[in-house]
Amino acid sequence: MRIRYILWNLMGLGLPLFMALIAIPGLLTRIGSERFGLLALAWGLIGYAGMLDLGIGRATTQRVSLLRNNAGENEIPDVVATAIRITTITGMIGMLIILLAALSGAYRFIHVETVPAGEIEVSMILLALALPMQAISATYRGVNEAYLNFRGINILRTALGVANFGAPYLVAMYTTEVYWLVATLVLSRFLALAIFRHLAYCCIFNNSPLARGKYIKRHAQNLLRFGGWFSITSIVGPIMVKADRFFVGVYVSATAVTLYVIPYEVTTQTLILAGALTTVIFPVVTNLLNKEPEQAMAVFHLWLARIVGVMFVVLSLLAYAMPTLLHLWVGERITEESVRVGQLLCVGVFFNTIGAMYFSLLHARGCVKQTAILHCIELPFYMVLLVYLIAEFGIIGCAVAWSIRATMDTLALILMSKKRN
Repeated sequence: MRIRYILWNLMGLGLPLFMALIAIPGLLTRIGSERFGLLALAWGLIGYAGMLDLGIGRATTQRVSLLRNNAGENEIPDVVATAIRITTITGMIGMLIILLAALSGAYRFIHVETVPAGEIEVSMILLALALPMQAISATYRGVNEAYLNFRGINILRTALGVANFGAPYLVAMYTTEVYWLVATLVLSRFLALAIFRHLAYCCIFNNSPLARGKYIKRHAQNLLRFGGWFSITSIVGPIMVKADRFFVGVYVSATAVTLYVIPYEVTTQTLILAGALTTVIFPVVTNLLNKEPEQAMAVFHLWLARIVGVMFVVLSLLAYAMPTLLHLWVGERITEESVRVGQLLCVGVFFNTIGAMYFSLLHARGCVKQTAILHCIELPFYMVLLVYLIAEFGIIGCAVAWSIRATMDTLALILMSKKRN
């Protein structure tokens, strides 16, 4: 496994964040807080639209990785064609739901004072068009990941991330109407879909002279089985990761949310390193497990040791520098509690990194059902723990609960992996 794959992923994940830091303050100044809030909702809806693929993108990566360079390689075009059929249908369903919501006046539930209702309605209609594009793009991205085309993926991801923030900023120099800002998001998704599709077919047909694929019911069943269980994790996982701030707002105060979220965001950004690695590990180990299982495990344990070492150093330094870092970023408004929150979360993020590696290993083995069930079991216990510790200890208790969940999740994933050996 080549380091350049990981470096490409770091670029694809990191540069859009840098662009956001540059563009958001100016964008907020130009269009005002109300229109910026609507734009933020548009970003959020497009981001969650990726879930409309029902995990088929991840399932495609797993299936194509298994078939590559093996006897079943001639089935790859059929797998891809089947996946595209499914995501086109789910994306269209999502589009129709948003269109019906817009035309029935659902935008009236958004409380605004200075933005005309018609402006929001047109924006919702435009957003609806982006949903099928997002769902289908996830499948084509999955094909590229299976062929380890991380260079192409991340050049496009970087361009898309820059356009996500930069294009609305440029448009805002001429108009502040929300639908023009949203139109840039839709256009960038259309271009991304076209390029993802081109890259995917280049990967398939440049690697071997295969025929064009067709929909196969057997492949659809396999993809939906894997993707369906992965979708459960995709829904439950973000709830467990993001629910903490909402409970802080309910049981403590809105001000406490800010004091918690600032160190949380600083600490969890280090997970970009783990994300860059696990995106590569998944298709590489999936492919090797089918041919050379011993080599697959050797590759996994080598990179596990490396990421554990790197994250231990990074998070130890971050925990030590947390007081200075937070004071430099937000000034005297930061409290000792916030510093302690950041330091406690460093522990949770460390274990979360290890868990992410074993999560990818289990999915490479096809154990997506087991991980989904695990997260469904964890959810109610975590919610009870979260409420209790927040009520008793405030944001410190919240950080402790988050870190306990990450640690216990990792231990469970390790045990599940050992049982599969």
